[in-house]
Amino acid sequence: MTAQPRVGWIGLGNMGTPMSHRLLAAGYPLTVYNRSKDKEEALRAAGAATADSPAALAQQADVVFLMVSDDQAIRELFAGPDGLLAAAARGKLLVNMSTVSPGISEEMASLSQEHGHTYLDAPVSGSVKQAETGQLVIMAGGDEAAFQQVQPLFGHLGKLALHLGATGNGNRAKLAINSLLGVYAQGLAETFLFARQHGLRAEDMQTIVTNSALGNVFSKLKGEAIMADNYQAAFALKLLAKDLRLAQAEGLNTPLAQTVHQTFQQAEPALGDEDVIAVIKHLQA
Repeated sequence: MTAQPRVGWIGLGNMGTPMSHRLLAAGYPLTVYNRSKDKEEALRAAGAATADSPAALAQQADVVFLMVSDDQAIRELFAGPDGLLAAAARGKLLVNMSTVSPGISEEMASLSQEHGHTYLDAPVSGSVKQAETGQLVIMAGGDEAAFQQVQPLFGHLGKLALHLGATGNGNRAKLAINSLLGVYAQGLAETFLFARQHGLRAEDMQTIVTNSALGNVFSKLKGEAIMADNYQAAFALKLLAKDLRLAQAEGLNTPLAQTVHQTFQQAEPALGDEDVIAVIKHLQA
């Protein structure tokens, strides 16, 4: 990779948009692709180029980042008729920052290698605010030399990037931390519900949690969301429900994991598009 690689970005959702903006602001030549073309406009206005397909984007970039929703989207973006691997190009670094299964990463890494490319799985921990401010935690699996190669770009996206070994290990670490996020979300919701049932003010409970040893960024932000009755999705409940299914498929079946998995699967049909902390509405129903 050159000192100033050409960057491609696929997936302009809540996370992909601010992350790609950060790379553009850092001076990297950027080409973007999104299925919903309207989401490309703000980046185009800021100076990014756009591509008509993943294959076309691969031709214009040295390193390609992906931030999309699930395994199916990844398979289509890599192996579809106009996918990344359909491009008449070799030697690209393909960095999948999506939260997907370790299995799909192993499959895409193998296909990428067959086509002369290098694949890294590099999902992130953090939400929209951390994406906007470059404070994400990046968990990477795959070739260590490729990880070192892309470190300068990771430096604009996160406060910490760790290489965790073989392909899929970034995904495994992400499923582990998101399982803890599920426990936190349900635990915080139950704490506020218990306090409410006994006549305690939500504001007082928030002050207690924030100033206790249990206070953290998550409890602060989600406690504020509960107090404001604001469940606009920073991280959609349906995405956490999906992550908990992936974790269960990887063998996470301990008592807390089973309980949280069941809660979020039950909450998803009605509350999936709302924020994860909207689980409080399911629990109080």
